[in-house]
Amino acid sequence: MKVIASSLRKGNVLDIDGKLYVVMNAESFHPGKGTPTTQVDMRRISDGVKTQHRYKTTEQVERALVEDREHTFLYNDAEGFHFMNSENYDQITLQADLIGDQAAYLQPEMKVMLSVHEGNAVAIVLPQKVVLEIADTEPATKGQTASSSYKPATLSNGVRTNIPPFIGPGTRVVVMTEDGSYVERAKD
Repeated sequence: MKVIASSLRKGNVLDIDGKLYVVMNAESFHPGKGTPTTQVDMRRISDGVKTQHRYKTTEQVERALVEDREHTFLYNDAEGFHFMNSENYDQITLQADLIGDQAAYLQPEMKVMLSVHEGNAVAIVLPQKVVLEIADTEPATKGQTASSSYKPATLSNGVRTNIPPFIGPGTRVVVMTEDGSYVERAKD
């Protein structure tokens, strides 16, 4: 089905010249003068080649027909990442290159959406936010105000982020899976 380029989001699957591409990032630019454009970073599903393409925001692109199915993440090993279909309990294994940087946020029993095209998983969408523990951080510097400054920290999954100075190691926080940014302290 045809959609306009400005409506593309991460995880969408495009059909370009008979080849399937998964959108890794889509960003729209609206200059003061000139035509608004959408820059799309994508990866060809068949061989993993990454490419970029710039479209006019109103240009039509072909979105592949994919079925989004909820799966539960089970575990990962040398073969790849193992997921189970929540409806029929079928298991599917995805290679690490398909999951990419999002692998750091996968937790056992996490519900994810897998985009399936002709029986093959082609893209994964994680929950928008996850709860992780602060593994390590620097002590707060005296004189910093809580509202305007952040300090670097390492999360329990190894990802680095910036947190407010009042948060210390062992505290559980909510972070965005898209970029690892701090949202709030966990309420549990």
